[in-house]
Amino acid sequence: MAEPTLPPVVARMWGRETVARHGPRPSLDLGRVIDAAIRIADRDGLEGVKMSSVAAEVGMATMSLYRYVGSKDELLIVMADAATPEPPALDGQGWRGYLTEWTRANRDLLLERPWLLALDQRTPPTGPRLLRWLDRALAALADTGLDHGERINIATSLTGYAVRQATLAHALNSVAGAVTGDDSIAGLAEYGAILGQVLDPEGYPELTEAVRVNAFGVAEEWIDDADFTFGLDLLLDGIEALIARRHG
Repeated sequence: MAEPTLPPVVARMWGRETVARHGPRPSLDLGRVIDAAIRIADRDGLEGVKMSSVAAEVGMATMSLYRYVGSKDELLIVMADAATPEPPALDGQGWRGYLTEWTRANRDLLLERPWLLALDQRTPPTGPRLLRWLDRALAALADTGLDHGERINIATSLTGYAVRQATLAHALNSVAGAVTGDDSIAGLAEYGAILGQVLDPEGYPELTEAVRVNAFGVAEEWIDDADFTFGLDLLLDGIEALIARRHG
């Protein structure tokens, strides 16, 4: 079976373009174009990223931008990879300690750049930085006895958890803005207080009781970042059980 042709956007991210483009020599490189697009997204959100706005940011005509990226979809794919920092270093950590740090860093980069959450998460990573995150997660699990398919599924599950937690944090922030009229982060405690004002104990008996005992963010066992850690530990416990079964 013949190898598939690299999609143009993938070839550009990896410096694998082999066909020379016609026309004048480009005055910029792809990196400067993507840096401009990321600046706009950080400043104005993803809705501010248009081919015309990026072209204006770098001082060129909109049509000239198509010499660097073939479409806005391609632009967003390259942006997502370029805006992602390097993954945490392994530094000899055990798999559980490293994946804890890895998942937390994954969530934190989404909290720092919420516009990344608006991109289509169904597209598998193809850029060098995003694939390095996957590679490091696989490397952390290399000595566990799990096969490559299982390790990829674990990395995918932990990435999904990081995305859900970051999405929840931004949703709570939106609730706070709607209720208080400002951009302060509500957090789980404020979220629980809001629920307490609307829940019917007969229709929602268990949820009402959870609010009554301050289970949303103010009970002693739910302090600081413990809610994130609690869910992550459940996933890691499952991975640990899978490893134990493989060792039999």
